[in-house]
Amino acid sequence: MAKTIPIFPASPAAPSAELEFRVSPPLALYVHVPWCVQKCPYCDFNSHEAGETIPERAYVDALIADLQSALPLIWGRPVVSVFFGGGTPSLLSPAAIDELLAAFRALAMLAPDAEITLEANPGTVEAGKFAGFRAAGVNRLSLGIQSFNDAHLQALGRIHDAEEAKRAARLASQHFDTFNLDLMYGLPGQTQAQALADIETALSLSPTHLSCYQLTLEPNTRFAAFPPELPEGDLCADMQEAIEARLAVAGFSNYETSAFALPNRQCKHNLNYWFFGDYLGIGAGAHSKLTLHDRVLRQMRHKHPKAYLDNIRSGNAVQEHNEVAPASLPFEFLMNALRLADGFHPSLFEARTAQPLGRILPQLKASEAAGLLAVGPEKIAPTAKGRRFLNVLLEKFL
Repeated sequence: MAKTIPIFPASPAAPSAELEFRVSPPLALYVHVPWCVQKCPYCDFNSHEAGETIPERAYVDALIADLQSALPLIWGRPVVSVFFGGGTPSLLSPAAIDELLAAFRALAMLAPDAEITLEANPGTVEAGKFAGFRAAGVNRLSLGIQSFNDAHLQALGRIHDAEEAKRAARLASQHFDTFNLDLMYGLPGQTQAQALADIETALSLSPTHLSCYQLTLEPNTRFAAFPPELPEGDLCADMQEAIEARLAVAGFSNYETSAFALPNRQCKHNLNYWFFGDYLGIGAGAHSKLTLHDRVLRQMRHKHPKAYLDNIRSGNAVQEHNEVAPASLPFEFLMNALRLADGFHPSLFEARTAQPLGRILPQLKASEAAGLLAVGPEKIAPTAKGRRFLNVLLEKFL
């Protein structure tokens, strides 16, 4: 990964003579909303407890100003998807989402068929806004359920209970043709039967997409400081295999490491990440990856909400800005694309890295010989073994 170099004020990095991109990747827009009602003990995202209210008016104005300042980097490029992430974007009002989407359409080339996702908590207050979000133009909802077991929800520090989670999922199905449920497994005290019970409950609510993650203890979280007792590794692996098998029977394709979808219901926004497409991130702490003619830029906005709002007023939303070293691009591409069960077309490597596939041919052959990769003229994809030992596969390209 490229080293991040903070500079002030932010200015474009010097061009690199080593790269020449002939075609721009698809472009997505990520919108970060940094507030939550309560910080979960496992969460290492850029999120902050909201208190009584959030500065919605100031933040909406800041997001619009942020996009305006970034327009020179994306002129003429259609935006294929929008993702409101957090934090808890559903803390914003439907009117705020409506205003933001109207501004996005006016300022940027938002594609008419763009996938527009909003992350939401299943709490009663947020669920009451679902109809308004749909009317504003959101066409995909992602609900942070995590579990349908009250004891596990309490252990995770979630503020909703199982009944609220079910109620929110039913409301989502009424207002959205496409919606995702986030679930975790490997929870404190969880058995395999309980993990599968969560899956059965989720399936009964008819989602089109499921994200299933193993709980991990991330640095700088409350769980890292005060770790709960988690199921041992072999049991978690058994849970993962059982979940994958059950969802396959239910017609869900495990198209990415932790993502499962019914046919033609994959998350387009996340697929763009995994195919190493471009994304402009606006909002506190949001990250961007933008391909220009001769270089790839990464940016990060100021992380703390107050710092972000203060710097927007002075016309400087970007805290860190760097050019990705050409030598880093092959590994960054593979780190994303090899998460996909179907892998990638060989021509995509050169399109996204501006480097010939032959540059990694020895590593491709070694990975294929180790049974980790299938290499063909139309597709390069991890084998079942390669998916299970993805880190081992990726290490071959370091």
